[in-house]
Amino acid sequence: MRSASDDLTARARIRDAAIAAFARDGFDATSLRAIAAEAGVSPALIVHHFGDKNALRAECDEFVVSVFIDEEHDLIEAPTGDRIRAALHDLDRYGRYVDYLSRMLVDGSPAADRLFDSFLASTRSVLAEQRDAGMLEPMSDPELTTLLVTLMGLGPVVMRSQIARALGTDQLSPAGLLRLTLPTLELLTHGIYSTTALLDSARDALTPSADAAEPAEHTNASEGDAS
Repeated sequence: MRSASDDLTARARIRDAAIAAFARDGFDATSLRAIAAEAGVSPALIVHHFGDKNALRAECDEFVVSVFIDEEHDLIEAPTGDRIRAALHDLDRYGRYVDYLSRMLVDGSPAADRLFDSFLASTRSVLAEQRDAGMLEPMSDPELTTLLVTLMGLGPVVMRSQIARALGTDQLSPAGLLRLTLPTLELLTHGIYSTTALLDSARDALTPSADAAEPAEHTNASEGDAS
């Protein structure tokens, strides 16, 4: 994970103020004037640096994604979900970015799609490196597995209130994090089933057999003879 810059230039102050405001109030409900007041600058300075609110959001998205994604992949064993969980252990530092993700990923906008796609692409890249390193089991559909791992990482962020209700404690609390960590890693490492019975049955059901295709061939042949 990349640390937030300590060099709070006017542009960075505006970006950080926007992240806090968007996370708290949502994109549509946040005005440039409100962001300017929070950043201690004029609305005109925001326009000067970013042009408009959509461009400001795009920069906020890029920055928040960069906080959670190590572009150098120094932690090859840590896909997106693990990096987010690591950030959750330091909420004083990363809590506002977690709140931003929770709000912005579900607002139904093209920007939300770009944000999700950024995490999906990062997970894809990390899993590819893990595959090359011999760390992964064979997958029937690597792209769908990539999607599922991404969802596992983002789910606790987006579904924070529902998970807290189910657990009886905020998942972002020390107790919640401790309870979530091992079961998540167990699921990723070992799965939950002790036999392959369900997997074998699903493969049998979803794989067309040669016998199933023969009646259609015989029928077509019969129809051809009849004509």
